[in-house]
This record gives sequence, structure tokens and C-alpha cells, in this order.
Amino acid sequence: MTTPQPTPAPGTTAPERGGGKGIALLVIASCQLMVVLDITIVNIALPHIQSDLNFSTTNLSWVVNAYTLTFGGLLLLGGRAGDILGRRRVFIFGVLLFVLASLLGGLAQTSWQLLAARALQGVGGAIASPTSLALISTTFEEGPERNRAFGVFAAVSAGGGAIGLLAGGMLVSWLDWRWVFFVNVPIGLLIALAAPRWIRESERHPGNFDVIGALSSTLGMVLLVYGFIRAAQEGWGDPLTVASFGAAVVILALFVFVERRSRQPITPLHMFADRNRAGTYGIMLCLAAAIFGMFFFLTLFVQNVLGFSPLAAGLAFLPVSAIIAVGAGLASQLLPKYGPKPFMVVGALLAAVGLAWLTLTDVNSTYLGSILGPMLVFGMGMGMQFVSLTLMALSNVPTQESGAASGLLNVMQQVGGSLGLSILVTVFGTANRNEAENQVRAYLSQATPAERLRFQQTRELPPPWADQVLTSGVSAAFIVAAVFAAVAAVIALVVIQVRPSDLERLKGGLGPGPL
Repeated sequence: MTTPQPTPAPGTTAPERGGGKGIALLVIASCQLMVVLDITIVNIALPHIQSDLNFSTTNLSWVVNAYTLTFGGLLLLGGRAGDILGRRRVFIFGVLLFVLASLLGGLAQTSWQLLAARALQGVGGAIASPTSLALISTTFEEGPERNRAFGVFAAVSAGGGAIGLLAGGMLVSWLDWRWVFFVNVPIGLLIALAAPRWIRESERHPGNFDVIGALSSTLGMVLLVYGFIRAAQEGWGDPLTVASFGAAVVILALFVFVERRSRQPITPLHMFADRNRAGTYGIMLCLAAAIFGMFFFLTLFVQNVLGFSPLAAGLAFLPVSAIIAVGAGLASQLLPKYGPKPFMVVGALLAAVGLAWLTLTDVNSTYLGSILGPMLVFGMGMGMQFVSLTLMALSNVPTQESGAASGLLNVMQQVGGSLGLSILVTVFGTANRNEAENQVRAYLSQATPAERLRFQQTRELPPPWADQVLTSGVSAAFIVAAVFAAVAAVIALVVIQVRPSDLERLKGGLGPGPL
């Protein structure tokens, strides 16, 4: 997600209709809500998607990763396209592509069709999201008016996850899992129809598209994620696993080579030269891995083991979103006095404690007794982080590079989430296989002849034993997720250095946060 320039381009003011700017903001915020909501709305539907389209639990993570990898990998290219081709034009194209992909996802009959649609959704989101934020600078005048617009945009970005969880639960419970995709179609079409009327086109700026950089980074990350997920299924010695890791290294090396020599790189590598900014990106990478993993595995646990309906599962996660808002509000109030570092360290430690607490989950766990407490501790820690990370990413950045700095933070969020989830799925798959062997032996030792025959035909354990296998894998995944959060805390403690000038700058107010 790119941050707009501080002043609008000449001739790019908003339409002069009565209430025009309010409607323009509604259109822009609705697009952002649709894109952000889609990251979480699908989570609640995962068990039903798994059942209907015959996904394994490890391959099910691709339903999340196919979206986040293309979204994160092409995010900066989408922002560049808006600057060069015109933001409104690119905005509408991205929304329509998102609508088409959502329709195809809802109609998918096989797993590969759904994954292809999810990847296309990510492309549409990567085009629409950065241009939607940039359009605020061409629609609203600098000062209080634009600050209020940014406030609305940031609130929508922060609340979209919670809305997605609840909306996903309602749609799956009352209609069908396919409606988590179909719901985007009428919303997106309304946005695309309203944009030409209420949003004026921005001035085009000359520039080059770093397509090779964007595609090589995305393909390299896809191969890296595929390697981890393949290892979870076939083992580390599998030839395709080894080949995917090797190809990922080569392509990511090509990406670095291209970016170092490009006059207009899609990923300005010099951004990592600043100690604080590099540390901030590392923290976001680790914490995104933790939060993606928490939502993915807890969604499976509360529905498959605790027996929650999709709606109940959506409601079960709402306290996390609420406490994240509390943590973000607390950090926003105290940052000017204490600076971001204490909140980055404490926030990461709280996230690690919450995840470590979740490792105690077993088949006898209950939501109130074993799940809610650690989720609240985790959420408070994450809330402290979001505002702090945004401020540090933009600290001492020249105005003309603020878009790249904030955009990279959001890229780290998406890529870190995808890569981290793939690692956690690998841990989950390994623990699953080991526990499955134990549970199969235990089950067959007491099964009747008819039950043994049924198992030989289906190779599926009945719920008590299957629940134990799933729970063992989830608990193992949370151990590694807690390690990710602990690493983030170490980075915050050792790498981040807040200067007196940074504290002075904080007194000027806070900007919009990441997705």
C-alpha cells in the first residue's frame, strides 16, 4: 500500500458536486474494505472449502497464500501503475479484475480453479489498494480535510479484518461458502460504476514499469512457499522439494540483481540501509507470520475440534479485533511520550506469550478456558505494534520516498504472512504424520473388525482420534509461531534505536497504518 504525496497534482481536485467528496471517500473506503476484508473472510470458510474441494490441510494454506503472495508481490507495481497511467483508471481496472476473480472463485469446482481465482484476486487487490489510498491525495486538500480522510481509510483498514470474520461466518452459516466470494461482485460493480462519476482522474507522471523485478520477486516467493508446503507432505528429501528451493534461491538472486541495476526499481533496496527501517521490516515479517498462523490454525481448531459453527467461529475472533484496537489506541496516546521502541518490544513479547499459551491447547480445551485468554494477550501485543511499526518505517524518509517506505512495510506484511504460514504448515504436517501413526495404532488396537475394515477402506480416523492428530499439529505450529514473535522482540530490543529527533517528530501526529 503506497502512501500518497503530500500535495495533490495540479488539476486533480475532486468533483465540485454537492457532497461529492463524501461520496468519493465512500467509494475509496469501500474498495479498501473489500480488499482487506477478503484476507479474513475466507478464513472462516476454510473447513467447508476443504471438505467440498478435497483439499488436504497442508494444501489448504494455498487458499490464503495464493491471495497474499500475488497481493504482496505486485503491490508496489500496482502503485506505480496508478502514477504512470492515471490513478482512477487503474483503480477501476483493479476493482473489476477483483470482481471477475471473485466470481470465478465462487464458481470453482476444483481446487486448482479456486487457487487460480485467489491468485487473480490478489492481482486485482494489488492494483486497486495502493491507488485507492493515493486517490485521497488527489481528492482532498492537504490539511484537516485530508487528515480526516486518512483517518477514515485507516479505520476501515483496521476494522476490515473483524468485519471479514463476522461476515464470513454469517455467509457460510446462512448461505454457502461460495458467497464469501460472490459478495464481492455487487459491491465491486457499484464501486466501479461510481468511480467515474465521483472521482476525478489524476495527472499522469512519466516512469517505467519494473515488471521483471515484480514478477521475479513474486515467483521466487511462490517457489519458496511451495518448497515448504511440499516438504510438509513429501519430506525434505523429495526431489521436487529440493528443486523448488533451488529455483527460489536463483530467482530471488535474480530479483536482487535486477533491482540493484534498475533506474526505477520496484523495490528500492536502499530502504534497507537504514537500521531502524530494516529492523522494522524484519519485525513485520515475523509478526505477520505469527498472526496469519494464529488465524489459520485456530479457525480449523474451533470448527473441527470444538465444533463451532462458522458464525460462532466468526464471533469467537471478534474479541481479538477489539483488543487490537485497544492496544493501537493506547500506543497512539503514549507514543509521543515514550517513543515506539517500548511498544515494539513489549508488543512482540505479549504476542509471543499469547502464542506460547496456545501451545497448551488439547482436545479437552474450551474456548473460554483455553482460547480466549491467549488470544486477548496476543491481540493486545499486536495492537501496540501496528502504529509503532508504521511510524518507524516512515521515520526520516524523504517525502518523495514515503510511498515506497510504507508500501514496503505492507509488502513485508503479506509476504511474511505467506512465508510464515508455509513454515508453520510444514511443522504442522510433520507433527500430524507422527501423531497419526500413534493414533492409528491406538485405534486399531481397540477397534472392532467392522471398524478396522472401514479404516482400511477410507484411511480416515473417527473424530476422537482425528481430533487428537489435528490438535497435535496445531500445538506444534504455535510453538514455532511463538518463536517468530520472540525473534521480533529481539530485533526490536537490539536493532531499533529511537533518536530524540524521532520523539519530536511524533508530536506532530500519526499517519495511516498498514493494511
